[in-house]
Amino acid sequence: MSDIPATARAAGGSDGKSEIDAGAWLAAIVENSDDAILSKTLDGIITTWNGGASRLFGYSAEEAIGRPVTIVIPEDRLHEEDHILARLRAGERIDHFETVRRRKDGTLIAISLTVSPVRNAAGQILGASKIARDITAQKRAAAQQTLLLKEMRHRVKNLFALATGLVALSARGAKDVGELTRDLTARLMALAAAHQLTLPDVDNEGTAGTATTLFSLLEAIVAPHELADERKRIFVKGTDLTIGGGALTSVALLLHELATNAAKYGALSTPDGRLDVTVSIQDDDALIQWVECGGPTLDRAPDREGFGTALEQASLRGTGGTLVRLWKDAGLTIEIRFRLSRLSQ
Repeated sequence: MSDIPATARAAGGSDGKSEIDAGAWLAAIVENSDDAILSKTLDGIITTWNGGASRLFGYSAEEAIGRPVTIVIPEDRLHEEDHILARLRAGERIDHFETVRRRKDGTLIAISLTVSPVRNAAGQILGASKIARDITAQKRAAAQQTLLLKEMRHRVKNLFALATGLVALSARGAKDVGELTRDLTARLMALAAAHQLTLPDVDNEGTAGTATTLFSLLEAIVAPHELADERKRIFVKGTDLTIGGGALTSVALLLHELATNAAKYGALSTPDGRLDVTVSIQDDDALIQWVECGGPTLDRAPDREGFGTALEQASLRGTGGTLVRLWKDAGLTIEIRFRLSRLSQ
């Protein structure tokens, strides 16, 4: 490690140059850094603590200096400090080690940690410097990206399954290729329109969508699954309700998932199946009763919960809703409740 010069030269003064103390200059740089920068002995005792460390961990310099660095390490990660100290004694440097640390108030934060040995003029290791950067936002963004990729994979898989089902559905009632083409095109366009309702308004910088009514939303989502002939098999009735722009995406996602499952496994997967959706108001709740009959016999819930189930739960959390499935002899019945106040937001 090179020696630090006693002075450093900087622009300024009447002649354009002045000498300033290098130690004070470096100390100012460290103190004003956004990153948490601290030093410790080889026994893990904190010896310096900058303003960034105070902001990140919540301890002032007076509170931290002289105490073990383990004050910011969760109990389940104390072994990391032993490993770090062992590597430091061996003269090693630890670069960009991602871990979790604990603030003074007990909250956990994700950080990227760089640890370097500090040597004296003789090359002896006296302690270590640590630089910690808060990466909580990056971790949250990465988790959101993973969730979006899972949702995209789930949706694409479902759309292909639905498209296959719509081809079979249109083929049953078509008299010729021309009629099949027209009917299938109309169904796919309706499916695209329903799918669009489940997406956030990215053209408006991700803000809430435009308000609509529950009946309009239901009809758009189930329209692709009606039969090609004049036989109607999907019935929406009861009390129509306004869905605010803030709740639209969550409700549309949930209803789209239910319709997709009905088309893949339930009443809408067979030509003789029927779906009745009844909307009513009970106290401060909107109650949606989704009743399927005439489909394949399902006497119990599926053994495996997939991403579709997680998507339903996320949609319900977004509107403060609840969902109950009842596996009856005639078919699946689902009861969904939304708080009216949340639905209209």
